Amino acid sequence: MSVVLEIRNLHVSVDEKEILKGVDLTVREGEVHALMGRNGSGKSTLAYAVMGHPSYEVTEGEILFNGENVLEMEADERSRAGLFLAFQYPTAIPGVTVANFLRAALNARRKAVDPQDKGISIPEFRKLLMAKMNFLKVDPSFAGRYLNEGFSGGEKKRAEILQMAVLDPRIAILDETDSGLDIDALRVVAEGINSLIGPKLGVLVITHYEQFLNYIKPEFVHVMFQGRIVEEGGFDLAEKIQEQGYDWVAEKYAALEGK
Repeated sequence: MSVVLEIRNLHVSVDEKEILKGVDLTVREGEVHALMGRNGSGKSTLAYAVMGHPSYEVTEGEILFNGENVLEMEADERSRAGLFLAFQYPTAIPGVTVANFLRAALNARRKAVDPQDKGISIPEFRKLLMAKMNFLKVDPSFAGRYLNEGFSGGEKKRAEILQMAVLDPRIAILDETDSGLDIDALRVVAEGINSLIGPKLGVLVITHYEQFLNYIKPEFVHVMFQGRIVEEGGFDLAEKIQEQGYDWVAEKYAALEGK
């Protein structure tokens, strides 16, 4: 049975200001979705609400993952259940290597499934990590560097994709993974994402640039405006955004302003 993320009539407030005003969205394993919209339309708010950020208050609606209500789960429980969020601005953690961080995260997942699990051994993990790094064409020296400290924008985003590869989620949300990347880094990061996409992984790519979607090629495209998904379609919708921008969206849904 396919794993499904279902978002139903979701309303979310931040500092008592309503940002999401009734979002409905379904992402299944094996599907690639794109969520587009201008800055401030609510895209990142949706990502953080799904993952359980404490500053984002769900005031109405449901988030179901594999039939379970994730609103009753802490953020780490949502991650262990198979949800993953690649951050737009990953945080540096001085003194913690990429390898140690990933091994700790993987062991936490394993222990949640089986409290008796003693964790993956260092040799076994090293073999796993090297395999994933080779698959993603990441330099082996990456493993010994402190997480995101001194990383370029492209390296930070590749570290996020490496985390996704090691943790093997069922549904991944990529929050503007393309932001701040030059064209070469954009291509490399997109290739890494594409290599992981398959029947056991559903992906929601959040972006406001159609250019990134030329590499990822989503099957489903959703456009947000004023805290709601107002347009849905296939890749042709992303192409329309590329050609015409978002002005037509604002004009078509001007009545939503202030509501």
